[in-house]
Amino acid sequence: MKGVKIIKLIFLLCQIILSQTSVEKVLLSLSFKSNFMKPQLFTILFFLGFTTFSFSQHKNCGTDEMYQQLYQSRPDLLPGIQRAENQLRAATKDYEKNQTKDDQVYIIPIVFHIIHNYGKENISDAQVLDGLKQLNTQLRKRNADTTAIVNVFKPLAADMQVEFRLAQLDPEGNCTSGITRTASPLTHTGDHQVKSLIHWPPNKYLNVYICAQAAGLAGHALLPSAADTIPEWDGIVISHDYVGTIGTSDPFRRTVLTHEVGHYLNLQHIWGGNNVPNYYYLPVGNAGNCAYDDEVDDTPLTIGWSSCNLNATSCGSLDMVQNYMDYSYCSLLFTQGQKTRAHACLNSSIANRNNLWTPANLIATGTDGNDRLCKAQFEASKRIFCVGEKIQLSDLSLHKVSSRTWTISGASNFNASDSTIQISFSNPGTYSVQLKVILNGNELTINEPNYLTVLPSSGSANFLTEDCENPISVVDQIKIMSNDSPNNWERSNLAGFNSESSLTVQNFNVGAFNTYEFLLKPIDASGINSLALSFDYAYAQKQNTDIEQLKVLYSIDCGNTWTLRRTYSGASTLKTVDGLVLDNFVPTSTQWKSDLLGSFNSAASIDKLLIKFVFESKIGNNIYIDNIRIADASVIGTTELLFEKINLEPNPSSSEVRINFDSILAPTCFITNLNGQEISIEKTQSENSILLHSENLSAGIYLVHLQSGNEKKTLRFVKL
Repeated sequence: MKGVKIIKLIFLLCQIILSQTSVEKVLLSLSFKSNFMKPQLFTILFFLGFTTFSFSQHKNCGTDEMYQQLYQSRPDLLPGIQRAENQLRAATKDYEKNQTKDDQVYIIPIVFHIIHNYGKENISDAQVLDGLKQLNTQLRKRNADTTAIVNVFKPLAADMQVEFRLAQLDPEGNCTSGITRTASPLTHTGDHQVKSLIHWPPNKYLNVYICAQAAGLAGHALLPSAADTIPEWDGIVISHDYVGTIGTSDPFRRTVLTHEVGHYLNLQHIWGGNNVPNYYYLPVGNAGNCAYDDEVDDTPLTIGWSSCNLNATSCGSLDMVQNYMDYSYCSLLFTQGQKTRAHACLNSSIANRNNLWTPANLIATGTDGNDRLCKAQFEASKRIFCVGEKIQLSDLSLHKVSSRTWTISGASNFNASDSTIQISFSNPGTYSVQLKVILNGNELTINEPNYLTVLPSSGSANFLTEDCENPISVVDQIKIMSNDSPNNWERSNLAGFNSESSLTVQNFNVGAFNTYEFLLKPIDASGINSLALSFDYAYAQKQNTDIEQLKVLYSIDCGNTWTLRRTYSGASTLKTVDGLVLDNFVPTSTQWKSDLLGSFNSAASIDKLLIKFVFESKIGNNIYIDNIRIADASVIGTTELLFEKINLEPNPSSSEVRINFDSILAPTCFITNLNGQEISIEKTQSENSILLHSENLSAGIYLVHLQSGNEKKTLRFVKL
């Protein structure tokens, strides 16, 4: 019989792995009546290495721990917190005695502050919205799996009659999506400090902070008694991977925000302990917890559980393991008693919880149910794509639109009034997008110039050379991808390899993780026998722990998928300088490295090959790239030697300037100033040189642009 149960258990665990079946559903389908099942379950989980859903490895709520730290570090706050706790306890008892049937649904404005360092913690709006949906579904007892509540507790399961709505107006009355984003390294700490970055009035909003870390926990919240004394800390902090069911989170973790909201509404852990001054602190699972209570009559005494043993009887009666205020991660219910306690909190002036749901506050925060049009905005599924390729534009205007008009010159096959449109272009170039939205006579328009970049149907034949000396050429051949960082790749005159200019990310003072990308213009590689890419780069570490990376990728399907060609990492293959550079790194002529990448596999037959450089910043130093070349491997080697035979003299010059070169190059040339404007100048060309008659030029610095076939070279000279 035991063997059959083990086989069933292994089968169900395999279901989780292969089909992503919820652990919760699997556990609820198991019989835990046999004592042998519990150790066997955890043994199998351990040997499977199933840490993602391992009960011993999930993070818990940190409200108790954060309170203990608070009381130890700020004993001066204890009298105020104790006073607020006593007032709230008395108000709760009065409410429980005198309450009448209350059919009101308490609407509470909520704002999500995403505190990020440009990493995966900068979750999507969609994940935030899913987290809010899960929260409200569980509070209102609308989740379908409430049918799995243990039978004896089903009559106690309550619709909390509490809903949270995203704020539509910020504290100044301006339009908001209810989601803010703030870049700060404090995301990796996730304690009360993050609330100093941005904090909306807690008497009007619930502030939820989404971070990379929540002080090493899944989340933590301030109970009303402490929030009343320290209002600037009122709110919830939660780790990004415990928000909702999608993105960086998963269905197993969807109950964490609901648990923290329970604390926000004055619910203790189900085993008791509210951590107020001179009160008890009860770690989950201690046998002595049976002597304490959570001050709610219909939640049985329990020691508390970090696993989902539905038959547990730790204090002499069946434990309510599925309660949201336990640590079991198979939570499905609040009780009627917890609902009453939460409503008592919402009717108390402690921490101003009684102001949150008032009609005046709902109007002030835009959560009264009357949607308003306050911002026009849209997004594209892709902003760089090829001729003929379809992309999607979506109207994301806030908060309600009755009609709209899209204006996109050059685009074809779309209905200008649809909320989501599919568009394509027949010609390469950059295109602007305009969206006009209307509601009740109120009209808003957004214009995004040069918002879309359409690449040609085939690339430049055989060659690409970019030495970064000519700003016009850089714009023509390199597309820098936009991001939300204050810096990005840029052409700079700080340094170049055997030249004056290069591409750089000035990363030294950024203090944030980010990804910086640029694309090279498409290349027609169909005529290249052995495709190769060469470039020069310079990078220095400012600390030994720098783990920054430069990646080179290529695409043969117009950027829909990318293949990694090479990764350069930190101290191993990226740095070009020995030791650490503790200030802004600007390379000398000897602090560069060169690399030649061949073997691009199937790319050699593609007529619109894309190559992308990606720098993954981890708060390190600056990086530089120069002299990018794409061609047949033999051509890259040959032209490199030929370019070394070019020289310009005299430099500086007060009259004529002569350019000497090998006769097989036979270059053409033109002159520009540093702003890229072409300068008219008389030239005399012979077999091995070009004479520039520059005596009539104004004093200054000029660029000489040479081209031989598809290869280019830029030199500069100074006119005295």
